[in-house]
Amino acid sequence: MPEPDAGHLECDDAPSPARCAPVLAAAFVREPAMAWISGGSDPVRQAWFGATLRTHATLRGGRRHLLADRQGQPVAAALLTPPSAVPSGAARAAWAARTLAGCGPRALVRTLRYLHRTEAEVPPGAWTLEFIGVEPESVGRGAGGRLLGHVIAETPAPGGIFLTTADEANVRLYRRFGFTTLRRLQVGPLEVTAMWRPNTRP
Repeated sequence: MPEPDAGHLECDDAPSPARCAPVLAAAFVREPAMAWISGGSDPVRQAWFGATLRTHATLRGGRRHLLADRQGQPVAAALLTPPSAVPSGAARAAWAARTLAGCGPRALVRTLRYLHRTEAEVPPGAWTLEFIGVEPESVGRGAGGRLLGHVIAETPAPGGIFLTTADEANVRLYRRFGFTTLRRLQVGPLEVTAMWRPNTRP
């Protein structure tokens, strides 16, 4: 199988949650926050992304982006939430039920703990880049940078774009794309960096 080349990747700006979830589950296999939430379990991580993307799809204005290679195989995915968008009570209840059933109480409690600590840091009017990840076999070939650049260019974000990461290696990548550190947060055993990129469009 030929290796993916960032110059020959196509971006789908309206992929289904079902196409994005496996990409992100694979991409986040070693990410510290996801490892803490899932306990390092592959089935838990996969169920968690499935439940979370189904809920995110209920948000008005929520965005998903998917990079695929020449054969149409997904390589990288990203998920964004518009300013102040929150799931309905019914959607939150459905997410909690799916997460509890597929992932167990520990994953549910830890997710809520992470969200409670980080959501308060979102600047007013900012979009939130919830996830961006690359399939492990495609890491280091430019797909992540290609997708992040596309997300920045395509997101109408007068209030900028916000994100959090528990992986220090990601902080350097995001800084190269214009993100600055707002705060460092402690969430359980995790040191989480909250970052923001201002709108630079004229």
